[in-house]
Amino acid sequence: MTLLGLAALLVPSPAQEDEAAFFAGKRKAMVDLQLKARDIRDPRVLEVMAEVPRHLFVGPEHRRRSYEDYPLPIDEGQTISQPYIVALMTQALGLKPGDKVLEIGTGSGYQAAVLSRLAGRVYSVDISVALTRKAGQTLAGLGYTNVEIKSDDGYFGWVEQAPFDAVMVTCAARQIPPPLIQQLKEGGRLVIPLEETDEYQSLKRVTKVGGKPVIEQLSLVRFVPMLGQDKKDPAPGADLP
Repeated sequence: MTLLGLAALLVPSPAQEDEAAFFAGKRKAMVDLQLKARDIRDPRVLEVMAEVPRHLFVGPEHRRRSYEDYPLPIDEGQTISQPYIVALMTQALGLKPGDKVLEIGTGSGYQAAVLSRLAGRVYSVDISVALTRKAGQTLAGLGYTNVEIKSDDGYFGWVEQAPFDAVMVTCAARQIPPPLIQQLKEGGRLVIPLEETDEYQSLKRVTKVGGKPVIEQLSLVRFVPMLGQDKKDPAPGADLP
């Protein structure tokens, strides 16, 4: 192939440029109308949400709706959370550039991509082999090189990489998994949705203070349930380690 022919392949076509402009406009509207208009104030979170290409983490049939204010289905009967919830949970972690983050529930990989732009390193765990494989391919293809993924039961965290500055759980647990508190650094933050009743879940922020969890209520939410050990434990009641 001639250099001229190679250059032609590398130059975006008008259709590609139009598509890029379309989705850039959708991201801006998402940030302005869904995030800034509510309670998302962290400028770094807003900047990253305006840049990460959410539409590339869902199937082609959902891409033109990928920046709307609701979750969308992905493989394995799972979902990608609505943009506002992604931003809210990310903001609640209060990440710094060098932080080491554990994510439980990789899903599509979108939340990991957002976290990777705000932290130093992200370790993500999902019980589904198929989801971790696909998310890993998507993240690698988009150049997110500071994310490591494995398939395992997220209830147990990732002990080989602990301790973590922050932990995010993107599936609803019946109780706070003790291993996640144990793997959290002193002063670290854990954001997790907990099942309260059959009707709703409560998003909590847990800060480790003096080795003990201090819990704050953030919002009512709806997430797919955590699978694995969380379902095998005795009925919740002692949700603290």
